[in-house]
Amino acid sequence: MTGTSTGVFSGLRNWLLLPSWLVIGVLVLSPVFIMLVYSFLTKEFRGGVIWDFTLAAYDQFFLDRGLFGDEPPKMEWTYINIFWRSIWQALLATLLCLLIGFPTAYFIATRPPSARTVWLFMVTVPYWVNLLIRTVSMKFLIRDNGPVNEWLLATGMISEPIHLINTPIAVQLGLFYSYLPFMVLPVYAAMERYSFSLSEAAADLYASKWFTLWHIVIPSVRPGIIAGCILVFIPSMGAFLAPDLLGGARNFMIGSLIEEQFKGTAGNWPFGAAASMILLSAVLLVLLYYTHYQSKTGIAKN
Repeated sequence: MTGTSTGVFSGLRNWLLLPSWLVIGVLVLSPVFIMLVYSFLTKEFRGGVIWDFTLAAYDQFFLDRGLFGDEPPKMEWTYINIFWRSIWQALLATLLCLLIGFPTAYFIATRPPSARTVWLFMVTVPYWVNLLIRTVSMKFLIRDNGPVNEWLLATGMISEPIHLINTPIAVQLGLFYSYLPFMVLPVYAAMERYSFSLSEAAADLYASKWFTLWHIVIPSVRPGIIAGCILVFIPSMGAFLAPDLLGGARNFMIGSLIEEQFKGTAGNWPFGAAASMILLSAVLLVLLYYTHYQSKTGIAKN
């Protein structure tokens, strides 16, 4: 009976998948293709683009040819440094979210089933508010005369306000606050499926808590950890609200650079599209490495 049903619907499989492919093609692939095309166009002097295909936008990102473009090319470290700053900020945000998110997910998973919903609600409810509002609120909290500095001054822990606004630390706080649930929820989903009887068995065999954590718990929930790291790292790379509002001009990230190119008609659309493609290529390399690692791990296990 099962074979007959499978044979009946096998011919309809492609038709049933057609709506999904249309959504992916129109809403995902088409914008990426448009950005790819624009990255090879020429910027018009008064804004907009000229349909003259060139590599000038990519050349501008990596090479400096002087104000009028007639000097010998040399490395354009301004944009390259912005790109590397974005990578390091995203990596630090991912690490910080993991250090806080893993014990948080472990704590929630070890609560009674009736209490887990409450804890998950407490983790996610602040993120029902728009990201812009939450980022502005973070700026209000950590400014020189904000509640955090006022409380530290009142308790005598500091003698003068700690300057955090327009520093890399402020950007890092904004990224951490923005994407922490992206780490907690996948790790919790993996932790919920973990059999804690394995930890009890390890304790019965006189294994230390650290040994149990590193050799039993973490390997068991590794898919959730990897998923959480990807979900935090990728949006952190392209973030622009936290760098703009908390970091200032000296802490530009690649997302801020791209956003600036598409403001109004005076922006450089081809350059912004080229920077977007460079960012997308870096993200794809990370995902390809993860896929390759997972396939090798699967083969090794088999």
